[in-house]
Amino acid sequence: MASVASIPPQQDVIIEEIDHVRVVTLNRPKQLNAISPSLVFLLEKCLEKWEKDEKAELIIIKGAGRAFCAGGDLRVFYAGRITRGDSCLEVVYRFYWLCHHISTYKKTQVALVNGISMGGGAALMIPLKFSVVTEKTVFATPEASFGFHTDCGFSYYHSRLPGYLGEYLALTGARLNGKELVAAGLATHLVSSEKIVELEKRLVSLNSGDENAVRSVIEEFSSEVKLNEDSILNKKSIIDECFSKDSVEEIIKSLESESSKEGNGWIGPVLKEMKRTSPTALRIALRSVREGRNQSLSECLKKEFRLTMNILRATISEDMYEGIRALTIDKDNAPKWDPPSLDKVDDEKLDLIFKPFDKELELQIPESEEFRWDGKYENSAYAIPNRETPEST
Repeated sequence: MASVASIPPQQDVIIEEIDHVRVVTLNRPKQLNAISPSLVFLLEKCLEKWEKDEKAELIIIKGAGRAFCAGGDLRVFYAGRITRGDSCLEVVYRFYWLCHHISTYKKTQVALVNGISMGGGAALMIPLKFSVVTEKTVFATPEASFGFHTDCGFSYYHSRLPGYLGEYLALTGARLNGKELVAAGLATHLVSSEKIVELEKRLVSLNSGDENAVRSVIEEFSSEVKLNEDSILNKKSIIDECFSKDSVEEIIKSLESESSKEGNGWIGPVLKEMKRTSPTALRIALRSVREGRNQSLSECLKKEFRLTMNILRATISEDMYEGIRALTIDKDNAPKWDPPSLDKVDDEKLDLIFKPFDKELELQIPESEEFRWDGKYENSAYAIPNRETPEST
């Protein structure tokens, strides 16, 4: 019989302890389970407790309602603009630490992702040993569109996607569906949404964290992945041609050239989105993902923590606050970026926000680690052998 921890139903996380299984439900459905301070604190506390508990063997993470987790709560960041991010420091630090902890976790974890999974929210899915998606799953990293950057480990994950798919996702905020996530290697299994509840029941009844046993159960419910003809993953050659360029300006120029060719109508909306995105954020995103190709997960998280704090503190730009204002506060969708164009973004200022903090102010996580998310794309449908690594931008 399930033993539910004494957390009121209004709480942001619901915890069920069922013999050797622990079920975590992200419980802010009206906010698409966006990351809140209390969600971070509760999840961090429980995962740390269970890792030391011999009885806890299998951890299942899911979301209430129509989302898994839609990323950070932008209104929390916007409210912190008065203190220039210092009021958000603790929750940001804890979430980055949590991202590292989940990636290096010693117990078997399963994410059941039957809905929206975006930005930092996807960091609770991508590194897990088993990440199960459905036809209702929608993934994106849209941070640049509101003046932020590719964070929570995604300069690492995107930089290891085949070819230049990572640059494409980081700069355009493009969405992937469940099939595409599995094909690209960002998820492990595709299961029909109609079967996801039954799969959870079977995993709970399995009552074990044995990886082979868990994999066997999930595979019983899994569907074969067949990409739609118009899938962006079928545009690999064009993505690699355009997004391998050394600068955002060159990427846009290459896209403009390709857009005039027959069958490339899909490029128009991509260009439109990039041209309405913060120029500073585009430059930061490209540089961060390119640097990530030669960095460990720990190094990426430390770099991203610096970028996050510098952006929250408006060290070189107010673009994130302006982007959130336009998107969620005034909802006019008409941000006024400063500077307004790519050619006016100062390289020396970019260097400033990438510069390491004093040692005591850095994110304190191990420099090296062993974790599950590595080499996952070698057998994916989108894998490209012997990928060349471009120079950092």
